[in-house]
Amino acid sequence: MATSPTAISPTAIEPVSLTGKDIHLSFGPNKVLRGVDIDVPAGSSVAVIGPSGSGKSTLLRTLNRLYEPDSGDILLDGRSVLKDDPDQLRQRIGMVFQQFNLFPHRSVLDNVTLGPRKLKGLSADAARELALAQLERVGLQHKADVRPGTLSGGQQQRVAIARALAMSPQVMFFDEATSALDPELVKGILALIADLGADGMTLVVVTHEMGFARSASDSVVFMDHGKVVEAGPPEQIFDAAETDRLQKFLSQVL
Repeated sequence: MATSPTAISPTAIEPVSLTGKDIHLSFGPNKVLRGVDIDVPAGSSVAVIGPSGSGKSTLLRTLNRLYEPDSGDILLDGRSVLKDDPDQLRQRIGMVFQQFNLFPHRSVLDNVTLGPRKLKGLSADAARELALAQLERVGLQHKADVRPGTLSGGQQQRVAIARALAMSPQVMFFDEATSALDPELVKGILALIADLGADGMTLVVVTHEMGFARSASDSVVFMDHGKVVEAGPPEQIFDAAETDRLQKFLSQVL
């Protein structure tokens, strides 16, 4: 029986804009985010770059309320979500971390179906159809019945991406999704993320892969010491950096 593309395709989910306004966050006396503004138009891809400790990963976790901001606002599609149920918000924002965080005792298919069944209330058959479609999207449908421990790191990260996509998010976050992978596996994951962007998903990608940030993003945000120092199109950030701090950073990583 043919499956309905609207039931399985991420492009069938209407992308939304994401905006962070003057976001502040401290851990005790340590100010981690110092008035961050970020604007991600619907269907666009934004790369967030900067040195270690600049607040990039904390920003992602604050935007989906794994951390609650001390002040500021977070808007999806122009509407503040700070008073929404955080669990409901995280169903709208998919997130892929550095570590895969898969359940080792469950099959690949079970890992992907768990969210749609438990959080969205899909039937077992509907969740299976959805999960298999997303595993096919990431090239791993043939591994549906194996345990994650039998897969390579790159394959496990693909399963983590399929798991996030199975929740039909309107926005996807990637937090250094390739940093735990061997160099030869990085290219495939970056290509998959780029394909999602090309399909029209709203993406925020924290990355140290400057080639990806330059070629696969609509805009680039450079953070340092918990602030956005510069933001703009890739050609502006990489070819016409305005601040000494960004120029120094690029000279060290390019």
